[in-house]
Amino acid sequence: MSLNSVPSGERIQIGFFGKRNAGKSSLVNAITGQELAVVSDVLGTTTDPVVKAMEILPLGPVVIIDTPGFDDEGHLGKKRIEKTVEILKRVDVAVLVVDKTQGMSTYDEELISIFKDREIPYIIAYNKSDLYENQVKETDDSKKMDSKNNELDNKQIIDVSAYNRDGIRELKEMIGHLFKEKVVIPLVEDLVEKGDTVILVIPIDSSAPKGRIILPQQQVLRGVLDKEGVAICVQPEQLVSTIENLKTKPKMVITDSQAFFKVKDMVSEDIYLTSFSILMARHKGILDMAVEGVKAIDTLEDGDTVLISEGCTHHRQCEDIGTVKLPNLLKKYTGKDIKFETSSGNTFAKDLSKYKMVIHCGGCMLGDREVRSRMKMANEENIPMTNYGIAISYMRGILERSIEVLGIK
Repeated sequence: MSLNSVPSGERIQIGFFGKRNAGKSSLVNAITGQELAVVSDVLGTTTDPVVKAMEILPLGPVVIIDTPGFDDEGHLGKKRIEKTVEILKRVDVAVLVVDKTQGMSTYDEELISIFKDREIPYIIAYNKSDLYENQVKETDDSKKMDSKNNELDNKQIIDVSAYNRDGIRELKEMIGHLFKEKVVIPLVEDLVEKGDTVILVIPIDSSAPKGRIILPQQQVLRGVLDKEGVAICVQPEQLVSTIENLKTKPKMVITDSQAFFKVKDMVSEDIYLTSFSILMARHKGILDMAVEGVKAIDTLEDGDTVLISEGCTHHRQCEDIGTVKLPNLLKKYTGKDIKFETSSGNTFAKDLSKYKMVIHCGGCMLGDREVRSRMKMANEENIPMTNYGIAISYMRGILERSIEVLGIK
C-alpha cells in the first residue's frame, strides 16, 4: 500500500438512503460519474449495500454507499432494511433521496428521525426535479408538501435530477461543507515537532503481514514525516542499541502493543512510551472511555464471556493476537477460566448483554463514527469496552506511562 493512499477508515463515508425507486442508485451514478450501481424501474433493484472507495472532486477521497430501499417488504426486505440501519452506524454524511414527484413519506421522516438521533449530518435531495417541473400544474396538496419539506431543514435541502445532472455539483459542495465541520483528532502529528526523533518498534514475526507493515504503523510513520520529524523503525531486539547510538535521546518510542512486555524496560522514564493502538484509540475518539473500560479486566470471573472484536478481516494465524495472544494474556493475568467470542469486519454483536466486557482492535479500517458507535452501544448496555493496546499496557502495568504523552494521567 502506498503511503499516499488513503485507507477507507480515513475517507468521508457518504450514505444514500430513501425509499425504493426514489433514484438513489441513479443519483450515486450521477455523482460518481460511473455506472457504480445497477439502475432499474423495478422496485428493490438494490438488494444489498453497494460500497465503493473512490475520489470525487471537490470532496477528495470518499466511500460511497448505496443502500436498499427503506420501504422494502417481506422477509428479505426486512433483512435489507436491517443492513441499511447497520450502514447508518458508519456514515459521516447521509443523503436522503426523495422522489420529488411523490413528496416526503413516513419512511423518509423515520430516516430523518434516525439521522437526528444519531447526530448524523444529512441533506435532503429531492430527485426527479425534471419530472416534477414537467407536471401540468401544482395541486393544493403539492403546495402543502413543499411547505412541509421546507420546515424540515431549509438549509440542507436541494432539488436535483439524476437524469439531466441538474444540481449535482451543488450537492457535492453541500456534502463537502458538512464534512468540513467535522472535528478530526490527530493521530500523532500534534505530538511531534520539527526535528524530533521518534522510534517506531515494529516486530517482524510470524503474525506480521509478509512484505508490508500494518496500517497504523504506516499512518504514524507518515504523520511523523509530515511534521518533519525523524522516524527510526526498528525491531524490539534493535531498540537498546539504537537509543544508545543516538547523540540525543528520542522524544518518543511508539511500539506495537504485542511488544510492550519486551520494550517497557528498554526505554528510560524520561522518554515517552506509547503504542500504535493507543494512538488509534485517541484518533478514533474513544480514548477516555477505553481507559475507563479497561478496569473491568480486574472484575472478570470464571465463566465470564469476553468479546474480542476486530474491524478488519484477515487470515487467522497460529499466533493471532485476537484469538490467541490476548485470550492467553487475559487468562494468565486474571487466573480465571474466561470464555471468548470474536467478531470481525463490519460485523458487530447487536446485543452485548451476554458479555462481561468488549476488547476492540485499534479500528484502523473503520471510520471514527463507526468505532464511536460501537463504544456508544456498549455504554448504553453498561458493558465496559477498551482496545487492544490499552488492555495490554494495563496488564503489563504500564498504562499510566503509555498515556502520559497524550495528557492523560
